[in-house]
Amino acid sequence: MASHPTHEVHGQPYVDEKASMTAEKQDSGGSRDVFAEDDVHQIQYKTLSWQAVSLLMIAEIVSNGILSLPSALAVVGIVPAVILIVFLGVFGLFTAKLLIDFKLNHPNVHTMGDAGYIMFGPVAREVLAFGTVAFAVFGSGSELLSSQQALSTLSNQGMCSMHLVIITGAVAFLISLPRTLDRLAWMGLLSAAVITLAGFIAMIGAGANPVPGRSLTVTTSSNFFDAFLAVTNPVFAYAGHFMFFILISEMRRPEDAMKAAWCLQGFATIFYAVFSIVMYVYIGNTVQSPALFSLPPAWAKATFGIALVNFLFSSGLYTHTAAKLVFVRIFRHSKHVYSHTLLGWTVWTLLCFAGVAIAVILAVAVPIFSYLIGIAAALFAAWYTYGLAGFFWLYDVYHLKGGVDGLKRRPIGTTIAVLTIIAGAFICIAGTYVSIKLIVGAYANGQVGRPFIC
Repeated sequence: MASHPTHEVHGQPYVDEKASMTAEKQDSGGSRDVFAEDDVHQIQYKTLSWQAVSLLMIAEIVSNGILSLPSALAVVGIVPAVILIVFLGVFGLFTAKLLIDFKLNHPNVHTMGDAGYIMFGPVAREVLAFGTVAFAVFGSGSELLSSQQALSTLSNQGMCSMHLVIITGAVAFLISLPRTLDRLAWMGLLSAAVITLAGFIAMIGAGANPVPGRSLTVTTSSNFFDAFLAVTNPVFAYAGHFMFFILISEMRRPEDAMKAAWCLQGFATIFYAVFSIVMYVYIGNTVQSPALFSLPPAWAKATFGIALVNFLFSSGLYTHTAAKLVFVRIFRHSKHVYSHTLLGWTVWTLLCFAGVAIAVILAVAVPIFSYLIGIAAALFAAWYTYGLAGFFWLYDVYHLKGGVDGLKRRPIGTTIAVLTIIAGAFICIAGTYVSIKLIVGAYANGQVGRPFIC
């Protein structure tokens, strides 16, 4: 830890808080990598290849897209929805580039909280770190609900849904336990493969059983609420950027991170567009969300059965992410990070258990949890995936490339960065408004169930 600069006033030493904060910021964003490389360490972190990172990311976000995207086509029409899916995929690749550049310029950044501290100070660190943990826990709970839906479909609703969430939570806890992400890489490969296969099975099932008399909408007008509600599906289908810093920190060659981003965004954009079009063309405007419920029972069971592996892995990966952020925050650069100490393993296990336990409680005890996921995504994912990237670019150009003059010499880049920030703010505000209005409507229409029921 950097020592606090001291001076003497009237013969008495005092700590220069401003200089101390500057030193801490330099340690947080300087050349010292978050994970030191030393052969004597029992736990080695910097082991991921860019291929493994791309598979982990595909496994984590693609299930969100294939479950929710086809319904967006029914609301705004096939042409606007597909254009939006492709545009947001390309936009997500652009913001990934800005995020990766910021990480390479500040190797000691491990999370969005670290980045926030460098740019805005300690309050931003706490807010963005909390948002990362909260969004990861909500993501874990969302995947547990998807796992419960899969098992309920496979059992013909023969088991209590609350018990299924608890069972799947136990599996997610075991998946989250490895201390390093390379131990999850093989499961990432399996998970990415099964969710892709599940998508193809669903498309085959839809094509083999087209809905008679289905209606299709090429383009249509809609009010702001319905339109933006549909827009939130493709926006949050790409909401994986909050994990990028943590993943890149464990790469052997962080400079290869952009290759992983190309693979992730390229695959997700193409797969989302093809899957959404095929499912919508064969099912029509009656397509549900999740889309797999629109398939005949046998095909729904086959698809859910295959996708279940991905749901469980994604829940475990979300939990691992939340636990890793807190663990490194507590023990950064200490022996407990790099060695198999009793304290280190105890804290790590408790953090993973707490993450899953909170996710399970939210899923079974909060009737409006599915709506709260939308609020969490609007409040945090909108910034992590889009808005903050603009700040990353502006900060680095200002501090590393000539201050205000550096920004003036790059008018196009500066304008795009500002527009990126505005886009993130708009998605955040509009998404929160839509989610809150949905909750109010659900209570008014008696659609909110009771907690702890099967």
